[in-house]
Amino acid sequence: MFSAKNTATVEKGFAHTGANLVRDVSLPALVLHRDALEHNIRWMQDFVSNSGAELAPHGKTSMTPALFRRQLDAGAWGITLASATQTRAAYAHGVHRVLMANQLVGTPNMALIADLLADPTFDFYCMVDHPDNVADLGAYFASRGVHLNVMIEYGVVGGRCGCRTEAEVLALAEAIAAQPALALTGIEGYEGVIHGDHAVTGIRDFADSLVRLAVQLQDSGAFAIAKPIITASGSAWYDLIAESFETQNAGGRFLSVLRPGSYVAHDHGIYKEAQCCVLDRRSDLHEGLRPALEVWAHVQSLPEPGFAVIALGKRDVAYDAGLPVPLLRYKAGVVPAIGDDVSACKVTAVMDQHAFMTVAPGVELRVGDIISFGTSHPCLTFDKWRIGCLVDEQLNVIETMETCF
Repeated sequence: MFSAKNTATVEKGFAHTGANLVRDVSLPALVLHRDALEHNIRWMQDFVSNSGAELAPHGKTSMTPALFRRQLDAGAWGITLASATQTRAAYAHGVHRVLMANQLVGTPNMALIADLLADPTFDFYCMVDHPDNVADLGAYFASRGVHLNVMIEYGVVGGRCGCRTEAEVLALAEAIAAQPALALTGIEGYEGVIHGDHAVTGIRDFADSLVRLAVQLQDSGAFAIAKPIITASGSAWYDLIAESFETQNAGGRFLSVLRPGSYVAHDHGIYKEAQCCVLDRRSDLHEGLRPALEVWAHVQSLPEPGFAVIALGKRDVAYDAGLPVPLLRYKAGVVPAIGDDVSACKVTAVMDQHAFMTVAPGVELRVGDIISFGTSHPCLTFDKWRIGCLVDEQLNVIETMETCF
């Protein structure tokens, strides 16, 4: 019978430093390749710095404190998060500047942030886009005797959150000014909801409008700080946002902050495609990001010719933006590990704990073989794991990284 202690040692993805992926680690497992990870952190920090902006990586992608620390050590201005509970988790692991690119709604969530703001070294910003939220925040934080930094979110029709018109932005700034506990510190937008054949033009127009509003607010004395923040950028169009901010000299008048998140792990799907578009638009960028994230799993069953069942499912890997992509096959227990290309195979469906995979002609598999899979949309792969394995070129585990979802 397992004790509670034993149960803890066999949780999904359990591994230890010094283990080898093909010999010692319980699979399936979340795998991060050190060289690609370190390259991505340096690459994005250099790109943003060279654009005259600051980087606040979106931490909700990984919710992995070890990655937050690496990003901050590389020069990140702060960490972007999406909720009060994520903010509390990051603070508990030493993150002391958070840009919450979301509205702070609900008294319990406000209480979490107010408690953190008792620490004078904690620098926090959240978004507002409606007078009701402004009134609620103003009343609650006044009752706690705490000042809250807020930023106006500007959105697009049919998009996500945010004021829909410039007039709404200006009116909201007046509502904030009427709340002594609130300080207007900047303006924010998210361009990732702009799609279609003319997305590039739409994103540039949106960024121009964002800067124009920031200038108007600053000229009217609406901001509570001398150099307010202007921020946008997800993981697909960051180059266009950086270009717009830099071209309009937003960095001179404002603190420009970009906040891509998925770049840290990159992927083999939607962000790989987005990165190709970035490189097409920017001929000065010679090498882009590298996929650092994989999920490894065993061949579980070979019930029919040309068909394999893999011990990998919806509880292990993202499937919202494309199914996992077979990369390499390894023989279990054989070290040094040599991977054979199985990219001609194809995952056709995933269930809770199983993936169905067609086996390409010429590919020989046996039950117990190990296959590495690429993913699409790393955010929804990270959140399925408590532990990730950071590995070196020999596939030795050099660090286990805990997530805090």
